[in-house]
Amino acid sequence: MPFEQTAVDVRRYRIIRTVILVWLTAVILAAFLLPIPRINILEHTARNLYFHVPMWFTMMAAVFVSAWHSLQVLRGGGLIRDIRALQAARVGAAFGIMGLVTGIVWSKYTWYVGTDVWWNFDPRQTMAALQLLIYGAYFVLRTAVDEPERRARVAAVYNLFAAVTVPFLLYVLPRQLQSLHPGADGNPAFSEITHPIMRLIFYPAVIGFIGLFWVLYTQRVRIAAVKLRVTRDPEN
Repeated sequence: MPFEQTAVDVRRYRIIRTVILVWLTAVILAAFLLPIPRINILEHTARNLYFHVPMWFTMMAAVFVSAWHSLQVLRGGGLIRDIRALQAARVGAAFGIMGLVTGIVWSKYTWYVGTDVWWNFDPRQTMAALQLLIYGAYFVLRTAVDEPERRARVAAVYNLFAAVTVPFLLYVLPRQLQSLHPGADGNPAFSEITHPIMRLIFYPAVIGFIGLFWVLYTQRVRIAAVKLRVTRDPEN
């Protein structure tokens, strides 16, 4: 069975990785150390904007990468494309989990402060959890098929379905429902209540976390490619 080449310019990879890690370190330091305007109710918890929202942007970027490679699998791209789809989905799901957790903590210390409530089935939280379950099913589905090439094709079809649900569950539907979350029906978007100076950190944070996704994704693809060459099945 022919394998696609996954050669990586190691020197270039290390340079890009170092730039991304330095960039992200600077963003995190700025997020905690630079002053921010006082926003009603949110106060200093508004700093979570630099972490919570970029996590979801990163997950969506990962979903796009994963879906693209799944599409290439169906076009005859081979197992390397399946590896790329899987690893992008795995890293993206990890960012999605971090986005959900940071959102739960943020809501606890703003919406539910002074109570024992951590989860109240807010529409956006619920949709985010459902989205992660859909991708959880993708990972489970893969374990049900032993033959690598057939598994790649079956998983690719499901992965494309999962990717199509992302904009609806994470953006379209939550904006149509009543929610405490900014941007929902009747609530201003976060950009409308956030001081412009915070965007000087927010946008670099989005770039930094997407860069971190690229670092983790690239590492995992290289490891899985080695397993593919040795065992002919990257998941065994």
